[in-house]
Amino acid sequence: MTANAGAADLLDTCAEALAAAESLLDRARANVSALVTRSGRIDPALLDREQFAVHGFAWMATYVEALRQMRGWAERGRAAGSFGELESLILQAAYGEYCAQLAGGIALSQGEVARPGDMGVPDAAVESFRRATAAIVAAGSTAAVRQRIAQLIADGRFGETALGDETLEMVRDQFRRFAEEQVAPHCHAWHKADALIPIDIIEQLADLGVFGLTVPEGYGGLGMGKAAMCVVTEELARGYIGVGSLGTRSEIAAELIRLGGTEAQKEQWLSKIASGELLPTAVFTEPGTGSDLGALKTRAVRDGDVYRITGNKTWITHAARSDIMTLLARTDPDSKDHRGLSMFIAEKPRGTDADPFPAPGMTGTEIRVLGYRGMKEYEIGFDDFAVAAENLLGGEEGHGFRQLMATFESARVQTAARAVGVAQNAMELGLSYAKDRIQFGRPIAEFPRVAGKLAWMAVETMIARQLTYSRRARRIPTGAATSRPAWPSCWPPGSPGPTPTTRCRSTAATATPRSTRSRGCCATRASSTSSRAPPRSRRTSLRAACLAGATEIPLCCHKILKLFEPLTPYPVAQTGPP
Repeated sequence: MTANAGAADLLDTCAEALAAAESLLDRARANVSALVTRSGRIDPALLDREQFAVHGFAWMATYVEALRQMRGWAERGRAAGSFGELESLILQAAYGEYCAQLAGGIALSQGEVARPGDMGVPDAAVESFRRATAAIVAAGSTAAVRQRIAQLIADGRFGETALGDETLEMVRDQFRRFAEEQVAPHCHAWHKADALIPIDIIEQLADLGVFGLTVPEGYGGLGMGKAAMCVVTEELARGYIGVGSLGTRSEIAAELIRLGGTEAQKEQWLSKIASGELLPTAVFTEPGTGSDLGALKTRAVRDGDVYRITGNKTWITHAARSDIMTLLARTDPDSKDHRGLSMFIAEKPRGTDADPFPAPGMTGTEIRVLGYRGMKEYEIGFDDFAVAAENLLGGEEGHGFRQLMATFESARVQTAARAVGVAQNAMELGLSYAKDRIQFGRPIAEFPRVAGKLAWMAVETMIARQLTYSRRARRIPTGAATSRPAWPSCWPPGSPGPTPTTRCRSTAATATPRSTRSRGCCATRASSTSSRAPPRSRRTSLRAACLAGATEIPLCCHKILKLFEPLTPYPVAQTGPP
């Protein structure tokens, strides 16, 4: 097989490699399952003891899923006539590198490498996998392949996304243009001022329907689904991560209400969230608890027609400017785990610069951050803060944790799309810098190792994009809660235990051009109040606007972190997330 292998031969070779990878994953699944189950059930103590094997399996499952989605991407592109030399080489490099790591070990961090043997896979099975993938590994991610990819992306084209949906492509063009025209020229100043994103930007996004993308049309949203959410989020984050994050809290609040709220609550809140009339914030994390939401201590005590909230929350994004809070608190004082938690839709007045938290029983202190500015982070204190009893989500106590877990699937997908946008722009900035920076009489983009890094950025950013769009976003239903994450299941059918959802990594540019430094790690100052027009459906106006075309946009970031956090519906016997 040559560096520019024929599309048909390459797809056949990838199909053989994928089958071998799936077989290797099956062996790992069976072995890891045996390590953490007792009498056919997941045992929390065993799960804790075997964290490395379980986490290693989650990475292996992500790699195999990445190979599956990349082959699907190639098939869609070939059918559409957009699978050219660059796309072929990206696929070849992805398969070559990932198959090599599946056999030799996946770096979870600098000091941790998960090898098949750590998951109980015998040497004979690994050797069989090596033989089956020898051709693609030998010719896949070679220096020659990476150099050619670097040459092909030099003009700013990084491969067709092959979404297979004309509407989604129009949505991408529209929001790319919006980010280029309304965000990119200003976000560096927002960042330097450590200010809130301007309210007029939020109003424009509301008019475009960003806050109601996945809300059903019957409740004032666009009803466009998770794939559209991913496209919009990626393009806005590509302009500036803060703007790309604006929709996350609306997505969380709308999902919570849509999936867990009463009909009256849906009627009251969804259209206002979708229109941007109300800006939500998510109030879950507490000092010292981090991701262990089952251990929350903030109390909610019923007092007639209200609940009195007392406790502390931290890392609350956009808290001062928000109008409502999705607030998780403990309504059962005798419980010690997630079963005593309830979710509330807590109303509050929007704060001002002079008085960010005017609500009685609520105080807040800003947490200063180096990057990811634009909405501001806060530590919040509640002291007998009143929430109307009718705003208990679903009307019943004790369901808060499970209601939240049903929404995190969607929120994490949006986080993944945001990360893809940041990675894409970091790659574009890195490439631009490498072409402009002259050393020893030539651009550093011509140095083989620099070119190789740029090429791999293009490959892994495309992998991350296809993982985000082609699998999760297309499979998460918009009409009902899912009891489990959509993929990948690492336990036998019928197992009641948790399903580790996995992460993938994308490396971004390490060099930041002087003229654009901190562009995209930014945010704006804003006024404190805004009145919105009555909710209305925007599907028609959005599609019309999408016909206007698109331009390229920049943003800066040193490195993309993690795209997928572990998402697990925990067994009742467990005291909280691991």
